[in-house]
Amino acid sequence: MKLEQVASAARRIFSARLVYGDPVERDGVVVIPAAAVYGGGGGGGGDGPPTGREGAGFGVLARPVGAFVVRDGAVTWVPAVDVTRLGLAAAVTVVALAKILAKRAGP
Repeated sequence: MKLEQVASAARRIFSARLVYGDPVERDGVVVIPAAAVYGGGGGGGGDGPPTGREGAGFGVLARPVGAFVVRDGAVTWVPAVDVTRLGLAAAVTVVALAKILAKRAGP
């Protein structure tokens, strides 16, 4: 894949459609899902044998953050709850507190 092809693909991927999903309507309520999207890329080149040594790459990470809900002409934001992150934060807090308490108790 040529560098120009990679850049073109990246432009297509990094768009508002990646952040906002297709609206879903049911019983007069419209839900528009949203995600946090992170991406990056890089490229290279050179004049070396045998083919010019050109290369590029990029990556994308997306996670749901919530949804806009349209009901009776009013728009509200409903955040997504990531229970894995909440559990990890709770576990880290418990371990940190245990270490602090162990140090205070002494040898």
